[in-house]
Amino acid sequence: MITTASPQVAEALNYINGEWRKSAAECLNVINPATAEIIGRVPLSTAAEVDAAVEAADRVKNQWRRTPPGDRAQYLFALKQLLEDHIDELARTLVIENGKTFAEAKAEVRRAIENVEVACGIPMLMQGYNLEDIAPGIDESMIRQPIGIVAAITPFNFPAMIPFWYLPYAIACGNCFILKPSEKVPLTMQLAFRLMERLNLPKGVIGLINGGRKAVDAILDHPKIRAISFVGSTPVAKYIYSRAAANGKRVQCQGGAKNHAIVLPDANLDTATSVVGESAFACAGQRCLAVSVAVTVGEAQKKFRDAMCDFANSIKMGYGLDEGVKMGPVITPDSRTRIESLIAKGASEGAAIARDGRGAKVSLYESGNFVGPTVIDGVAPTSELAATEVFGPVLSLVQANTLEEAIRIISQSEYGNAASLFTTSGATARRFRYEAPSGNIGINIGVAAPIAYFPFSGWKASFFGDLHAQGRDAIEFYTEKKVVIERWV
Repeated sequence: MITTASPQVAEALNYINGEWRKSAAECLNVINPATAEIIGRVPLSTAAEVDAAVEAADRVKNQWRRTPPGDRAQYLFALKQLLEDHIDELARTLVIENGKTFAEAKAEVRRAIENVEVACGIPMLMQGYNLEDIAPGIDESMIRQPIGIVAAITPFNFPAMIPFWYLPYAIACGNCFILKPSEKVPLTMQLAFRLMERLNLPKGVIGLINGGRKAVDAILDHPKIRAISFVGSTPVAKYIYSRAAANGKRVQCQGGAKNHAIVLPDANLDTATSVVGESAFACAGQRCLAVSVAVTVGEAQKKFRDAMCDFANSIKMGYGLDEGVKMGPVITPDSRTRIESLIAKGASEGAAIARDGRGAKVSLYESGNFVGPTVIDGVAPTSELAATEVFGPVLSLVQANTLEEAIRIISQSEYGNAASLFTTSGATARRFRYEAPSGNIGINIGVAAPIAYFPFSGWKASFFGDLHAQGRDAIEFYTEKKVVIERWV
């Protein structure tokens, strides 16, 4: 039976050189977004603490690089089993600090495990290639080598999954890895690192630094950190990308999104409604692949609007550890205020609020950051609401007359994270796949989330860099190519 009891207030520690260290820096409260209870304290670590983690990594990096890939993979096999054995505990911690439902949290940990599984194939993934006799008696080969010390700065919305977009691939390739999780949700990674402590990795191979802007800047500026991974809003992604690149680092920055789903008249209405509804409202709309705008084409408009309102009305909100809850709160009171102001903005721009989630209250959790599922009809494609990343359970409905017009609406967006099409026509689907200007495409899929074998793509202002997270891109990002040309007389 899932319990709603909150844990005792926990103090987040840094993990440096294989040891847990208490920071002397100023601390912030960690708040349960459903109950408004203080559940932890997180330090805003200093540049000196970042440096200590880097120096610990620097001392062990050559030893770790020389560890055979097959041996490094054994640590990952053990990590996979640890995560499997503690999946419920990780999911429960995630719910308490993030606000998701238990089912959503458990699914998130499962996606983290998938990335560990893929990284276990490093003896094959990291292989280079060769060619004999490029000239008489001369052979040439390409080998991949680790780049050294790398870091990731991860967001609040997926505190378990997103760190594992990076950590398993980085250490599998022979790098040392430092994580700076969001200060809003530090406790899931506290538990994950407690589990990874059991792996007995060489001290310094992995490090954990809690903190805010000062810790981030110290990571971006540290001369021994060679590569940076980031997920967050587009303005911060631009900042991370420019500052880290100016310091000569490799950078991959996943930014914001404004994801569209086109619903054609020939779409299966029940499927489109349930899939788009789950995409827009699950995780309280706080995921970078959530559908934010549904573009209904032709006669699909009225039926889809009414069906979506019925779907939204059926969603039970509450604390994610309570039975039957389908949607939790947004992360902070400020997030709730911002989301509700954007709903009001849509109304002021002439749209009709078909289902209003403002002012939502949940019995027993009146202090929680709840915003109800919201459906806004008749949103103009050129409006502020249509262009702004809401990052909440708000679905805007835009009307188009043709598929061509719908694709033009998608093309107007500065973002290019995901786009989906709902249809029963294979030819139409192929055309959409070919023309839609987004990095992740869904056909009758509401959350076009790539499995760990494939890169988590993103275009335009949704991504800054060349190589994405996951799969082969991760191996390329975390290794340097060395070409060897040999002649033996």
